[in-house]
Amino acid sequence: MGIGKPTGKPTVNATENAVALRDLRKTFDGKDFILNGINLEIPAGKITSIIGFSGTGKSVMMKHILGLLKPTSGTVEVLGQDIWKMTMPELIKMRTRIGMSFQYAALFDDMTVMENAAFPMKEHRPDLTLAQREQIAESKLLAVGMDPKHNNKLPGELSGGMRKRVALARALALDPAILLYDEPTTGLDPILTEVVDDLIYETHHKFAGSTSIVVSHDLFAAFRLSDYIVMLDKGVVLLAGKPEIFYESKDELVQRFLKKGFRNSPPPQHAPGSAT
Repeated sequence: MGIGKPTGKPTVNATENAVALRDLRKTFDGKDFILNGINLEIPAGKITSIIGFSGTGKSVMMKHILGLLKPTSGTVEVLGQDIWKMTMPELIKMRTRIGMSFQYAALFDDMTVMENAAFPMKEHRPDLTLAQREQIAESKLLAVGMDPKHNNKLPGELSGGMRKRVALARALALDPAILLYDEPTTGLDPILTEVVDDLIYETHHKFAGSTSIVVSHDLFAAFRLSDYIVMLDKGVVLLAGKPEIFYESKDELVQRFLKKGFRNSPPPQHAPGSAT
């Protein structure tokens, strides 16, 4: 596929790439560039993990994909369209095609499970009746493994794992083409981390054709679940491709990052289906 080391201006095929970033640069002060020439293609229909040390630009890049930040220069193409050539109504519509699962779930504390899951439809699908929104929300909650007996509970009454499931159901509410996860296992214990990792994998394969992009510090999960991995360093793509190329890389920084991430455990070999 098109994903790989920076090669100037990559050729973009909308049927193959969910996201294409071309010479993407971002500075907030006009001096220091957080993103300093990102050239990257994220393949459609796959799980891609974005990794790298803190401060390498992972979250800033993600906000560009969401259309929350405008590039200082370069282009951001999502589903084959340059999002900064869109009008604001067009951009808002594009954002509905991207589901976002936030780091700490970010549920509305005063809304029930059902209300949280149905919220995107309330905002963006005025054509649906309340009953229709609830029917769709319940189907998404069931899809991520939530028992209907919890649908009237508030987030404060749920376990951490349940809150993650509700957040994912909300992200799925509008049937997005792309699912974006921001550090999905931050602060979770090892058992719950594995549960969330499995949930990401199962959800991706349950909704055929969807693209999953995971911004993560969890190397073990990234290498176990991902079809492609992208490593950022100092605002550029240091290495990108299938997990195997990271094991084989002679780059000192790549190897140092892997050793730090895996510590005394051997890196997992990617095996589709291993997370189910």
